[in-house]
Formats: sequence, structure tokens, C-alpha cells
Amino acid sequence: MSQFKDYPQEKIQEQLDRVKAFKAENPKLANLTKILAWEKWCTDYDYRKREWEFRQAVAASIKPNVNYLK
Repeated sequence: MSQFKDYPQEKIQEQLDRVKAFKAENPKLANLTKILAWEKWCTDYDYRKREWEFRQAVAASIKPNVNYLK
């Protein structure tokens, strides 16, 4: 597993701006779990790091030449 490297701040800010625009345009959908998660991802370094670690662990758990459909 390699070292976590955070996204550039400009990209994170662009995504946060998109999330805020979506929330402003769709107030009824503003509290959807996916929207709240994106907002948290954009505003919390530790959340981004844990999400990256989770994806790395999932990828590492997949073994080649294993039939998972058995």
C-alpha cells in the first residue's frame, strides 16, 4: 500500500462549490446521505484519508485467480 496523497486544494474546492450549488438548487435533496458525504469529503482531510485507506483495503482483499462466485 502506498502513502496517501491528498488531492490539490483547487480540485477539492471545485467539488465543494458543485456540492453547495446543488444544495442551493435542490433544497429538498440537500440532506441526502450522498450529498452530505461529498460535503464532508471536501471539508475534512481525515475523512478523505480514511476513504482512501478503505478503497486500498478493498483492492488489496481481491485475490487473483479466485472464483468468488462459488
